Parts: sequence; structure tokens; C-alpha cells
Amino acid sequence: MGQKINPLGFRLGTTQKHHSFWFAQPKNYSEGLQEDKKIRNCIKNYIQKNRKKGSNRKIESDSSSEVITRIEIQKEIDTIHVIIHIGFPNLLKKKGVIEELEKDLQKEIHSVNQRLNISIEKVKEPYREPNILAEYIAFQLKNRDSFRKAMKKAIELTKKADIRGVKVKIAGRLGGKEIARAECIKKGRLPLQTIRAKIDYCCYPIRTIYGVLGVKIWIFVDEE
Repeated sequence: MGQKINPLGFRLGTTQKHHSFWFAQPKNYSEGLQEDKKIRNCIKNYIQKNRKKGSNRKIESDSSSEVITRIEIQKEIDTIHVIIHIGFPNLLKKKGVIEELEKDLQKEIHSVNQRLNISIEKVKEPYREPNILAEYIAFQLKNRDSFRKAMKKAIELTKKADIRGVKVKIAGRLGGKEIARAECIKKGRLPLQTIRAKIDYCCYPIRTIYGVLGVKIWIFVDEE
């Protein structure tokens, strides 16, 4: 049987960059790692909580808005820089939101000596990001749309971006059937074994009334 490996970890150091930049002594490394996890979870929970408050918008804009593609953390001696890469930063552009988020993070990580600096970066091509497509599929499935229709719509959205291949896989109790199965749609090239190929990947759980479905998306951006 073929051995599966995460496409992002496989390309780390070549076409894939690290999302955390800091140095620590070996005895303090685990604390720094836990601190990074707390920061990322706090930001994601804050955005999810505030999205639910204003969820009476159009289907397409609501399904893919405020989806975080990645969070970069850069630590200095007295400052923690947090860069949030987001598809459609409508919520985070509002007045006072960044200050409120900084206060929440200060409480979460208990950093007295370190200053927090949060910046927002909008993703240039949102539909090139697998996290945004996965959130779009999740929104469609929660509205009880057909899973095949949701997968095809997601692949159609990638036409707006400059990519060379995409693969979408959904597994679980599809359509409420008793026996779980997996369905897959692929378009274009997807050279998973080529290290110089820049491939974005995400694995996303969707909680539906029938149970948890798993969505995996691979996007072949370009070859270096």
C-alpha cells in the first residue's frame, strides 16, 4: 500500500515556508509551541464567535468570508508579531476589533513583558486557498445541498484563480446514507511526488446532522 504523507510537511523548506519564526532554548521550546497554539486558537475562536452574530448575509459572501488561510507568528525579545492572512477581512477592518483581539490574546497567553502587534494581510487570490474552498463546501453541505453539487461549485470557483490543478475529496455518511464512503473529483494536474511542485493542502472536518464529514483539498499552484 502507498504510504500517505502531508503535502505541506513534505515540502517544508523548499516550496513551503514555516508559519512560526522564533528561537528558544531547548527547555523553553515546548512552552513556545503551546503559546503559538493558544494564539492561533484564540484568533480562530474570536472570528467564529463574531461571524455567528452577523450571519444574515448572502450565501456566497457568508460562506467564504473571514476564513483564515494561515497565521504567521514572529517572536522577538519584547514583541510578538502576529500576521493574519485572511480571504475577505470584512470583520477585522471594523473599528476597535484589532484592539479587542489584542486584549483577548494578552489574557490568553498572560504575556506581561511582551507587546502584541497584530496585522492583517488580505489574500490576493482567495479562491486559490484550500481553506476558503473547504469552508465554502462546508457551508453548502450545512444548507443540505448535494455534496456533488458543492464539490463541482468549489472547483468552478478555482477558475477565478491562476492554478494548474485541483482535487477535492469528501468522506463520511454522504447524503445521510448508513454506510460511509468517499467521493473524489479531480481537475488538471496534481504531481504529489514532485517536491518542487507548489501544492497547497487542507483537511477540514464538517459537522452535519448525519455525523462528521471529512474534506480534503489539494491545489497545484505552480512548479518552481
